[in-house]
Amino acid sequence: MRTSFSIFLLSVLALPLAAADMRIGIIGTDTSHVVAFTRVLNDPANPDHIPGFRVVAAVKGGSMDIPSSKSRIEEYSGELRDKWNVEILTEVSGLGGKVDAILLENVDGRTHLALAKQAFALHKPMFIDKPLASTLEDARQIEKLAAEAKVAWFSASSLRFGELVASAKLPNTVGVTVWGPGPVEEHHELDLSWYGIHPVEMLYALMGPGCETVTRTTGGTDAAGTDVINCRWKDGRVGSVRVLRPNGGYGAVSFGPKEVKQGRTDVAPFSYVLLLKQITKFFETGVVPVSNAETMETIAFMDAAQRSKQAGGQPMKLR
Repeated sequence: MRTSFSIFLLSVLALPLAAADMRIGIIGTDTSHVVAFTRVLNDPANPDHIPGFRVVAAVKGGSMDIPSSKSRIEEYSGELRDKWNVEILTEVSGLGGKVDAILLENVDGRTHLALAKQAFALHKPMFIDKPLASTLEDARQIEKLAAEAKVAWFSASSLRFGELVASAKLPNTVGVTVWGPGPVEEHHELDLSWYGIHPVEMLYALMGPGCETVTRTTGGTDAAGTDVINCRWKDGRVGSVRVLRPNGGYGAVSFGPKEVKQGRTDVAPFSYVLLLKQITKFFETGVVPVSNAETMETIAFMDAAQRSKQAGGQPMKLR
């Protein structure tokens, strides 16, 4: 009997294993994105569950000089560890052979260059959460290091893939107006990169790349008021971004030759899931849903807007 059972056991063990989930590693535990993404990927009972992927490790961290980052590190690290069985690490290099792909999630764009440099050494495809970087120079360095390491990457706001943008999209857009909250964070050189990046990404999702000049008019103070960024594309189309401080809803209006379409968050609810579907598809195929060139242009757009603000509203060309 024992011999027969041993033969049976060996035959079972010899059967090909089911395809394992792609192992995802997280860098940074100071944003709600890390728990929102993990819930969807690690919980088969979640109605939005995306099968075939699992968060297995996370590098604990955040920024001590930003209260909204510092205050969340322990809470989110604890939930990842205790509820979702995610291994908590202290060094990016520790992800090593543990993961197949990486989510760089630190909420502070200032940290992204140093962390991306360490992550590129692991040669794993990587999603870099918004903003790609807090300066144009850092963004260019990230692009350069990724090319040298031959690592595929992309960066995007979740608003780019939401129902709001989809409901405002036109096939022949001649102009777009978007709006959204734009609170600033004192440490970020490009103040739009902290939160204003969301409406900027919506603008690019609706207009595509090709912006030539940016003019920014600021009303009120950094704590309250609004900024209006008017922009002209090389083909003559025009756009406008309005950022609301300290907060506000999101919206977009697209203008065509004979049609106008509008989307708002109160009509088109917000969700991280559509972004996460794009991320997992990228991890699977290696095909980026947003070109690196377009992402770089969004940072150049914010850089031009910052220079325009500093020059009292003078038009600025993208660098």
